[in-house]
Amino acid sequence: MRQFFFRILCGCTLLTAVTPAQASFLDTLKEDITKTYHSEQKSLMIPVLAWHNRLTYDNAHIDKYNETPWGLGAALSYYEDENWHGLYAMAFKDSNSYMETFFGYAYLKNTALDNEKNWHLGYGYTLGITQRHEYAYIPIPLPLPIAAVSYKKASINAAYVPGLKNDGNVLFCWLRYDL
Repeated sequence: MRQFFFRILCGCTLLTAVTPAQASFLDTLKEDITKTYHSEQKSLMIPVLAWHNRLTYDNAHIDKYNETPWGLGAALSYYEDENWHGLYAMAFKDSNSYMETFFGYAYLKNTALDNEKNWHLGYGYTLGITQRHEYAYIPIPLPLPIAAVSYKKASINAAYVPGLKNDGNVLFCWLRYDL
């Protein structure tokens, strides 16, 4: 069961055995997801930008793509010290103006930037699943790096979706506000 869970979350289809380090990570992940699931803290998420890397796209693609991903999302949030855990779901207009969904678990390791601990800089990952029009809305695992800058209850978050020429290579940004 652990191997299956790890493969789904990480998109690893060639994994044949779970090492002790992976088992420890999975145990911690399961505990963090459970704590987040039972949290009373909620957050609102608003997608604001889907920037296509100009170094990897030709002008014909840039001109036709939507970079304003109108949508909405919500999260159950859990803070452990200053670090944020979230179980979230988001729906927004993708690059081709079709509806895309993204849901999963995210973790941000936050560092305070001031003595009052109002400003934070965070980095981490999300283990998510997306569904897109061009893939017939079949769920696709998508582990991504994420980063955030936060001020009190508000933050700007970003994930970079890697890719090839004229595909992927998108900086996706959203606002998050803890309710």
